[in-house]
Amino acid sequence: MHELSIVSSLFGTLLEKAREHNAGKITLVKLKVGKLSGVVPELLESAFDMYKKETIAENARLEIEEIPLKIRCRACGTETEITTYTFFCGSCKSPDLEILQGTELFLEKIELEIDEPSSP
Repeated sequence: MHELSIVSSLFGTLLEKAREHNAGKITLVKLKVGKLSGVVPELLESAFDMYKKETIAENARLEIEEIPLKIRCRACGTETEITTYTFFCGSCKSPDLEILQGTELFLEKIELEIDEPSSP
């Protein structure tokens, strides 16, 4: 389950950003995950839930947006969103395809609660 190592790396980034902004809590983490990224969103959620315990992200909500697989045919130029993994052009049946999207995995958004400096 490489999702656990992905979440471990993600938490490094989250905690670094929280420190940079003097945040006491992480309340939301939003990821974009491509259909062909090799990441299973459900396993990513499970790993996130395990990893966040007893951290400043303990009550954070994880949102995952799945990015569909989109291709362009190099033969005829048709752009298509693929829902089944048959890799040929729906228009001309050519297998000469370019992947436009669907392999991504990135952190889109973090919401933090910032600690207010105490007054003297």
